[in-house]
Amino acid sequence: MIRLGVLVPFSNTILEPDLARLMPPGVSIHPARLGGYDLDAVPDSAQMAGLGAADLDEPLRLVAGVRPHMVLYGCTSATLAHGIAFDVELAAQVQDRIGVPSVTAAGSVVMALRTLGVRQIGFASPYVAELNDRAVAFLSDAGFATVSRADVGRTLGNDEQCALTPEEIMALGHQADSSAAEAIVLSCTDMRSVEALEPLEAALGKPVITSNQAMAYAVLSTLGLGSGAVGGRLLSRLSARTAPGADRR
Repeated sequence: MIRLGVLVPFSNTILEPDLARLMPPGVSIHPARLGGYDLDAVPDSAQMAGLGAADLDEPLRLVAGVRPHMVLYGCTSATLAHGIAFDVELAAQVQDRIGVPSVTAAGSVVMALRTLGVRQIGFASPYVAELNDRAVAFLSDAGFATVSRADVGRTLGNDEQCALTPEEIMALGHQADSSAAEAIVLSCTDMRSVEALEPLEAALGKPVITSNQAMAYAVLSTLGLGSGAVGGRLLSRLSARTAPGADRR
């Protein structure tokens, strides 16, 4: 059994079910919750930067107890709020602490786009406008031009982000599309994008990258595993096979 350690914001209700959908048989998911932000406040740049800067000592100690084969940092906006250098350094620090490969959600999106070989993207998220600006700047620093973009159009709290329906997310993806966009990025680990992923790709005729799908790809490609039953064009690059039995104990 491959054990996947996941650092997840304490209010997030979407990431773990998504990973369960995306992983092939033989992969188990073991989360540790993260604090550092106000549950009742708008998840804006300041709140997400606070989450990104929060102390990881205790959640890393807890997730290390399962002896994971890889560790995910499961919040996109928490690191993109600080910039690409911070994101790379955080993943490196987790890897050094636990002694296994580690990726962030934001870093996984970058990996996914590079894997697909695209440079021009449409971007959408449930974030406030300022945080979307930071996301676009982050992706620009990584080498990707945002040629079209869609915002939700209203301010969403933590509970409201995860309450967006797949139909609403599909509509957001359509709004983010343009003829110049080679792929669509749906950013946020607490949004039901995976459920909209394959129908949206079929409708748009181009790849769609979501935060949780991108992390799944990072895990499966890094550990040499095959894809699960879903995952769109990105995960279809991996051959379907069951994860091998593995035991670090």
